[in-house]
Amino acid sequence: MFGWNFATNLTTWYYILGGAAVKSAIVLAAAWIAAFLLRKQSAATRHLMWTATFAAILALPFLSAALPALRVPFSGMALPEPAGAHFLTTAASSAGSGAAGIATPGGVTSALRPAGWRPDWSMWLLLLWAAGAATAFGRTLVGYGVAWRVRRTAGRSPDNGLAAALARTLGIRRPVDVLTIRQGSMPVAFGVRRPVVLMPADASAWSEDRRRAVLLHELAHVRRGDAATHLLARAAVDLYWWNPLAWTAWRAFLKERERAADDLVLNVGACASEYASHLLEVARTMHGSPAMAWAVPGMARRSQLEGRLLAILDSGVDRSAPSRASILAVAMLALAIVAPIAAVHAQEPSPQAVPADADAAIRAAQSQKNYEALDAAAKAATLSHQYDVAQRLLEAGLAIRAEVAGEQSVEYGVGLVKLGELEQKRDPKSGGDLYAQAAQILGERPEAARALTHLGIAAIAGRDFTQAIEHFQHAQQVDPAQAGTALMWMAVARQAEQNMVDAERRYQSAIATQDLKPVEAAVIMEVYAQFLSAQGRSDEARDFETRAAAIQKANAGPLPARPADVSRVGGGVTAPSVVKKTEPEYSEEARVARLQGTVVVQLVIGTDGRVRDPRIVRGLGLGLDENAIEAINQWQFKPGQKNGDAVKVWATIEVNYRLL
Repeated sequence: MFGWNFATNLTTWYYILGGAAVKSAIVLAAAWIAAFLLRKQSAATRHLMWTATFAAILALPFLSAALPALRVPFSGMALPEPAGAHFLTTAASSAGSGAAGIATPGGVTSALRPAGWRPDWSMWLLLLWAAGAATAFGRTLVGYGVAWRVRRTAGRSPDNGLAAALARTLGIRRPVDVLTIRQGSMPVAFGVRRPVVLMPADASAWSEDRRRAVLLHELAHVRRGDAATHLLARAAVDLYWWNPLAWTAWRAFLKERERAADDLVLNVGACASEYASHLLEVARTMHGSPAMAWAVPGMARRSQLEGRLLAILDSGVDRSAPSRASILAVAMLALAIVAPIAAVHAQEPSPQAVPADADAAIRAAQSQKNYEALDAAAKAATLSHQYDVAQRLLEAGLAIRAEVAGEQSVEYGVGLVKLGELEQKRDPKSGGDLYAQAAQILGERPEAARALTHLGIAAIAGRDFTQAIEHFQHAQQVDPAQAGTALMWMAVARQAEQNMVDAERRYQSAIATQDLKPVEAAVIMEVYAQFLSAQGRSDEARDFETRAAAIQKANAGPLPARPADVSRVGGGVTAPSVVKKTEPEYSEEARVARLQGTVVVQLVIGTDGRVRDPRIVRGLGLGLDENAIEAINQWQFKPGQKNGDAVKVWATIEVNYRLL
């Protein structure tokens, strides 16, 4: 059984935070648009908007994990999804055997085990994010601790009576003490539950008007609850420390907060010119603590002073404070915007299903002369290891092809190739007669290339290398679009007969072939990398493996999304455990080409313990992807549980294909 371990935690949090990174950028961009639209409104209104924005992006990771998924097509291209439970198994084969065996060294079948932790680039990104966030949160905590220590060592100020009168003017009902700290310190308001105003010791030498102006400003912060919103916004910036949009939003948040406090002071009757003069003098002579500034709102930041003074002296500025109804409306609007964004996941395509009644499917296809429907149903049956059903469907489809197009038609020849491929899945040594018949019917048509390639692979397995080369050359001749694949197989044949010079020449020609499809290019590079590795040229091999991986990643498209009714492991959900499994088989093509590597499959483990909707996340080609799906479809699990009830669980299985 695979527990909720370090690897799963990292994987899950990578996808949660990866989605939050994209969504937070959307929310912050929307906030900047809102700030522009609100430029004529009061600073308090804009500060409220920025506070709601920081609350929203801080809640994004938790909302993404908690809310049901909202399916949006193509969102998977930008938004990653968590993989859930993670398993690892190995399929091994002898490179020299005629058939694909599954025994591991010593003849022991490979056991399913949890995938070990092997950090890739995504895990390193997550660890870097976590390290940066931990550093930023730690710095904020240090600042709060410094402020708390300063508060504890501060003495009582003689201005408490004045502060009490000013607090009543501002409508503050709870007591706010004024404490004295060291000379030259910037006045600050500190504390959420029991706020205090910290005044420098040399404030006693100020005029009463200046003390009144400074106390009004700091009490305005208390009245507005700025100590709490400061910590909330700071937490959001600490979490998204790497995002320049968050830092620019933080600066706008601080600017609007100070202007909103200034507006509140002016609204209770302070003279704008005198207040601006006092503010300028405080900024000139007082110095804030850098550590405390991380966690405590200060009175005057020199970088913002010019804009604040202009706003104070501008009689046309809107200085109104938002009402409680406005605050509630902004909160509801923020929730209405961020909740759907947090819930967005990628839309999944509907998988092809095996027909419940093969006879009914055949009758329907016969009535419509639709062999394509039977081909699709046979493919689904093959993936589920229902070979007998798949054969009946393909044979019925072949009969329709003969009726519609004739037994010498391209359609009939393609049908024979499909039957040959099915026979080869059941027995790696079979299918040759069907391929030969198909090649004869298809002649010099491009469709003959598939049959000729299969015949060439069989010839390599039978060590008839001359015949193999002839088949591959013929395939290249009838379908020049398959030139890269044909050249790769010629190289495999030369490698098998130990003609390494000619093998490498053909590998390089295959890679240099024009108009290679991405999947073909990746497979050729993987096979060539195996060749180079066998020659002891590890650095060159790694280069081609890296190039192949990049092509596979670019061609893979969006990751499959986690369905809304499927749980992740953790948070009360236990991981499934394997009860029965079918070992993945090595395809004959991959064995002959000596292709090795890892296939990654994402799937759902249902409440009945059966596999649902397996999807290839990272493939290898040459039949190994299909074989992984076929085997995994046969696995039986003890389902994951939550509160004693079986639940569907999102999972990942890695299949390592290795040649002995």
